[in-house]
Amino acid sequence: MSHIWNTRAETGADIPAVRDIVRAAFPTPEEALLVDALRADPEAWIDGLSRVAVDDDDDRPVGHALLTRCHIGESPALCLAPVAVRPDRQGTGAGSAAVRAALAAAGRLGERHVVVLGHPEYYPRFGFGRASAHGIGLTIDVPDEALMALTLDAAHPLPAGTVRYAAPFGI
Repeated sequence: MSHIWNTRAETGADIPAVRDIVRAAFPTPEEALLVDALRADPEAWIDGLSRVAVDDDDDRPVGHALLTRCHIGESPALCLAPVAVRPDRQGTGAGSAAVRAALAAAGRLGERHVVVLGHPEYYPRFGFGRASAHGIGLTIDVPDEALMALTLDAAHPLPAGTVRYAAPFGI
């Protein structure tokens, strides 16, 4: 069931709904607490890059995407994580809408590069490709196709280097 979702920046009033979305979408408490940990980290949090897809009837968030600060080598970049959708809205495009809104907001802020550690069948639709093809890697062993990168500005190719995530990721 496809739907055209309205999206917007997360507000303080959305925090309880975002917590519920993330708790429902992720299997472990550590994953469910990640958004709150990133929100509390001034090095990781960037205002306007936590985006929600909202229900038309009551403006309640049903999908969520978050971009936080990371680095590729010494170059600032963004990390897309997590993306979550309420279970009753999965498969409707709410997650995709939130991701697209977050990437568009990042571009408007002048951000250039985004990495994601995730499902290789989901993220290529947004333009992500294998990070290893650009000399981007991690300090942990993950499947090559799981670490993906995207440049938001074609005038600035992806830098090479090791991704350094914000402390709450524990990587």
